[in-house]
Amino acid sequence: MKKSTIVFVLIVAIFYSCSTTKPILKTEAYKGMYSEKPLTVLLMPPINRSTSIEAKEYFHSTLNIPIANAGFYVIPTFLSMEILKKESAYDAELFLNSPLTKFGDVFGADVALFTIIHKWDKTYGMVYVEVEYIIKSIKTNEILYTRKGQINYDTNIQVNNAGLAGALISIAATAINTAATKYVDVARITNTYTFKDLPSGKYSPINPNESNEYAGPKEFKVKLNSQYK
Repeated sequence: MKKSTIVFVLIVAIFYSCSTTKPILKTEAYKGMYSEKPLTVLLMPPINRSTSIEAKEYFHSTLNIPIANAGFYVIPTFLSMEILKKESAYDAELFLNSPLTKFGDVFGADVALFTIIHKWDKTYGMVYVEVEYIIKSIKTNEILYTRKGQINYDTNIQVNNAGLAGALISIAATAINTAATKYVDVARITNTYTFKDLPSGKYSPINPNESNEYAGPKEFKVKLNSQYK
């Protein structure tokens, strides 16, 4: 084997070993969740940095289900939102890096979930979403859980008719489907996918023994569609 070939193989091997992230157990990745054992979650109003005004409301309304399914008690969103608005706390960005103890006093919550919507764009055949999730301890202000995801939501529709007519029908159907895709559907699937690695809470119907389960990557990119459950 030529010396140049050997050098190339070594470079590739080093690059591969450095770029490959070793899976981390959930008990290691989310130590704070397991040590604090939170019971009650307060959903803070999403921080909307996207160009879509509607994204904040729709996104907030779909956060409770995956968290409740994971075994946590979620403060009802209609109740928490009204109180937060009255207390001038609707802008969650003001509290992201501030002490959260007063929210524990008012709501009796153990942790607060902050979400940051970085992107929410529609183009032909696709909805592009980028969201960051941060669960903070109300007691210690420490971050217990965080993930950031880029979700490409596919709205393409393929018509089986062959030829130009079939292609034109597919284009028209995709355009209509993209325009009609509801924010709440995209938000629901985004949240369901992200929280699939959330540690189980006390009220989870599943055995919370997760010592052998791996956490998902802190940052991920995935393509989904309406069939995802």
